[in-house]
Amino acid sequence: MENIILIGFMGVGKGTVARAFAKMYDEYYAIDTDDLIESLENRKIKKIFAEEGEPYFRALERKTALWLEKSVRNAVISTGGGFFRQPNLKAIGTVVLLESSFEGILKRIVEHPNAKRKLAKRPLFATPEQAEALYEEREKGYREVADIVIHVENKNPEAIARELYANIRARK
Repeated sequence: MENIILIGFMGVGKGTVARAFAKMYDEYYAIDTDDLIESLENRKIKKIFAEEGEPYFRALERKTALWLEKSVRNAVISTGGGFFRQPNLKAIGTVVLLESSFEGILKRIVEHPNAKRKLAKRPLFATPEQAEALYEEREKGYREVADIVIHVENKNPEAIARELYANIRARK
């Protein structure tokens, strides 16, 4: 089995779907690239951005992508919103875009019980206008690298995980 890499805009639910998928399908386990980077640096993503800047963070993503390619199998990997630009993405595994409208993503974040914390930990989501401009900038790039696209708006994580599993099985 190969890895499954979940890409998509921040707040679309990549981590939630990865955890639901791993719970439902025992042959996989969930990994989050932002969690790996925070562990490596022993500090939060927001702090890395504030203290070192975005180029430093992107270099950490590159290091993480190389490690994933070399060392990880049978994982469903949730990624940061900009991780899709890693040149070795396809070598890590099957790339799955979790797609939603910007309005759907914003609604998902705002209606979450920990909405304030969810927004605070996303340095590139400083304002809805800034985030929407970034969403529009990235949308085409996500589609270009995706092997599979799953529309997630108004679906629960378990339904998305089942759809993802069916798509992965169909590719074999």
